[in-house]
Amino acid sequence: MTHRPLIWSVDLDAPLAWRNGQPLSRRQYLADVRALAKALPASGPMLNVATDRYRFAVGLGAAMLRGQTNLLPPNHTSDMVARLREAFAGTYCLADEQAPSVDLPTIRHPTTQAPIESRGVPSIDADAQTAQVLTSGSTGAPVPHVKRWGLLARNAAAEAERLAEHLGRADLAGVSLVATVPSQHMYGFESTVLMGLLGGAAFETGRPFYAADIARALACVPRPRMLVTTPFHLKMLLESGVDVPALDLTVCATAALAPQLAARAESVLGAPLMEIYGCTEAGQVATRRTTAGPEWRTYRDLHLSGDGERTIVDGGHVPQPTPLADVLEVIDAQTFRLLGRSNDLINVAGKRSSISHLNYHLNTIEGVHDGAFWLPIGDADVVRLVAFVVAPQVSREQILGALRQRVDAAFLPRRIVSVPSLPRDATGKLPAGRLAALAEQWLAPVAPRANG
Repeated sequence: MTHRPLIWSVDLDAPLAWRNGQPLSRRQYLADVRALAKALPASGPMLNVATDRYRFAVGLGAAMLRGQTNLLPPNHTSDMVARLREAFAGTYCLADEQAPSVDLPTIRHPTTQAPIESRGVPSIDADAQTAQVLTSGSTGAPVPHVKRWGLLARNAAAEAERLAEHLGRADLAGVSLVATVPSQHMYGFESTVLMGLLGGAAFETGRPFYAADIARALACVPRPRMLVTTPFHLKMLLESGVDVPALDLTVCATAALAPQLAARAESVLGAPLMEIYGCTEAGQVATRRTTAGPEWRTYRDLHLSGDGERTIVDGGHVPQPTPLADVLEVIDAQTFRLLGRSNDLINVAGKRSSISHLNYHLNTIEGVHDGAFWLPIGDADVVRLVAFVVAPQVSREQILGALRQRVDAAFLPRRIVSVPSLPRDATGKLPAGRLAALAEQWLAPVAPRANG
C-alpha cells in the first residue's frame, strides 16, 4: 500500500500560514490536526465551512487522519446542504467563528492552539478519498467527483514545479501567498491549501475581497509573495487605484483573462502573471503566461489527444483518459489554444462564437467594470443577445462601437442593460442560475437558456 505524507516536511519549524503577520508553523499544524481529529465524530463525511484558510487546512488533515472524506459543494445554500444531508449519510459540519451556520451537526474549531509535540509527520494512504468535489447535475442533485490523496499530491507537485519556474526558484520554500478565492473551491483548494501542505509555500489565512484588504494582507507576509486571484478580483484591484505591495507572481484562474488586463496587471503589480487552466474532472491541466501569447502548456506528464470539441487529457495525475469540456485547438500533445466552452457555443446567421468569447471582449472595453452576455430562448430563427454591463460612465453607443472593433456584427447585443453589479460567486464566477435570475429581474419574462 502506497502512502504520501500529510505535509511537506523539509523544515517543520517553517511557517505553513500567516495570520495577522504572525507565522503558524508546520509543527503547530500537525499538533492542531491531531487534537482536532480526536474531537471529530467517528464517521463522516465532513462539510468544512471554515473561512480561515489555516483552520480549513487543519480540518482537512484531521478528517484524513480519521479516514473521512471532505465534501466540496459549489455553495453552502440551505438547498445544497439539504441535498448533501440526503445524499451522504452522517454528514457533519466543521466551522470556525466566522463561518455561516448550516443545518447539520456542527463541530467548532477550538479557540486555542494545541500544545506542540515532537511526533513525526503522518502518512496518508494514496488511495484515500480526500475530497469529493460536487457539481450540480441537470436535476440539481450534487454529482461527486472523487479526489484521492495520491493523485492530489501529484497534481500539487506539478503545480508547485510550474509556480517555482515562473518565480525563478527551485521550489516554493519561503514563498508567501495571499488569495482572494475560498479554500472550498477547487482552485482555491489546489492553489492555496495544497500549495501550503505539499508545495512548501505559506498561505495567509484570510480571504481578502476589497482592494485595500488585499493590499493589507500582502503587506503582512514576507517576500517572495504571490497573489492567487481571479479575473474579476484582479480587475477590481487594478481599477481601485490602491497601492499594492511589491509582488513576485500573480496567479489567475476560473475564466480566460484578457491579454490587455494581463499586461496592465504586470505593469501595475510589477510581477509576471500566470493563468491556470483546469476542470473539476481532471484537476489542473495547463498554464500560460498570458502576455507571452495564447498558447497553454500542460503540466509535466500530461498529454492531449484529439482536437476541437473532443479533446482528451491523460497521464500524470489524470490516470484515466478524461475529456475536456472546452473547445481546444491542439498544437501538439502538450500545447493548445483555448477557443471557448463547448456548452456555450452559439450560431448566428451561420456564424459561430461562444458566450465566453463575447464576454471576454465585452470586459476588455475601457470603462466596463464588469459585463456578461445573455441569450434568452425565443424564436429559434432569431437570436437576440443581451449584454448586462456595470459601466456607469460608458454609453450604449460607446459599448457597441467598441464591440464592433472586436466581434462580428452578427454577435452585437440587441439590448445593453446597465446594472449596478453582477451576482458573481465567491470565486468571481457567474453561475447560469444567478444570471437567469438577473435577466428575470431586469428583462421582460423569458425562458432562460444555460450559458455555461
